[in-house]
Amino acid sequence: MEQDLVRRAGVDFVSIPAGAMHAVGVWRMVTGACKLMRGVVRACILISRFHPHVVLLTGGYVGVPVSIAAWLHRVPTVVYLPDIEPGQALKVMAILATKVATTTEESSRYIKAAKLVVTGYPVRQAFHQVKRDEARAHFGIGPNDWILLIFGGSKGARSINRAVTSNIQALLELQKQGEASRHAVSRVIHVSGQDDWPEVQAAWELLPMEQRSRYTVFPYLHEEMASAMAAADLVVCRAGASVLGELPAVGLPAVLVPYPYAWRYQKMNASYLVGRGAAVMVEDAQLKDELVRVVSQLWSDPQSLSVMRQSMQAQSGRDGATEIAQLLLRVGVGAMG
Repeated sequence: MEQDLVRRAGVDFVSIPAGAMHAVGVWRMVTGACKLMRGVVRACILISRFHPHVVLLTGGYVGVPVSIAAWLHRVPTVVYLPDIEPGQALKVMAILATKVATTTEESSRYIKAAKLVVTGYPVRQAFHQVKRDEARAHFGIGPNDWILLIFGGSKGARSINRAVTSNIQALLELQKQGEASRHAVSRVIHVSGQDDWPEVQAAWELLPMEQRSRYTVFPYLHEEMASAMAAADLVVCRAGASVLGELPAVGLPAVLVPYPYAWRYQKMNASYLVGRGAAVMVEDAQLKDELVRVVSQLWSDPQSLSVMRQSMQAQSGRDGATEIAQLLLRVGVGAMG
């Protein structure tokens, strides 16, 4: 996935071998160690060829061999922690790092104060520049329509997709139940991800024509994702690190459904926004049964939804991309003496 995104941006891409070594079986640990050594060699060759003044790393075990190679070559590293809690790989990188940039101050529980720099989450300029009225016009949304956005990441989230397709008629019927109210759900925008697209498309085709017109489905959105978020009144999505940056940037209240197999990282992210009144959280196993009730409850309480929007906007106080870039310059220039 990263390879496709990087190449779409016109940037050179080189892969580094790496493998997981934590919370895996013995065989995977052995193969992971072998990949790690190969990755260190590959990264050492690249660093010797490229002569960087500073290296930027982020989460995931693929960064570990690069971190080790940079340390061996005495090249300073800046590690960016997108989630609130670091994973095992990032903890290793943080030990070798010159500085660790974090999304929020909550990460100070895990990172030494001397290394920690709170920068905020880096989001694309589109999220700062998008205008709500223009975004709604782009998707053919009227000024008084109420929009529920649902997505699960680039590949999608199967449990979210199936919870939606199982309940889509009930979600769309919420409009009929509230026709006298301007707070009725009038339209659902569902970004399924590529893996579940055939299943979601088939569910769409089974709907009556009138409901199809109010249920817009996409396999994936690239540049248009910022517009989809800006146009929506409520989102149902996972709680990956991007929710800490992208949702606040457009002030979008959320129903967060943490991925249950990602340790507790997503739950920590969700709890952070829930604790600040910007979101509510639903467990993955309960989503199918709870989805309609939670959405209906929020839509029938516009005052609470407005407070959630304001609370979400209040989390967007930093330009993470600029602050990380400035940190890289400081570290890189400092290394040059």
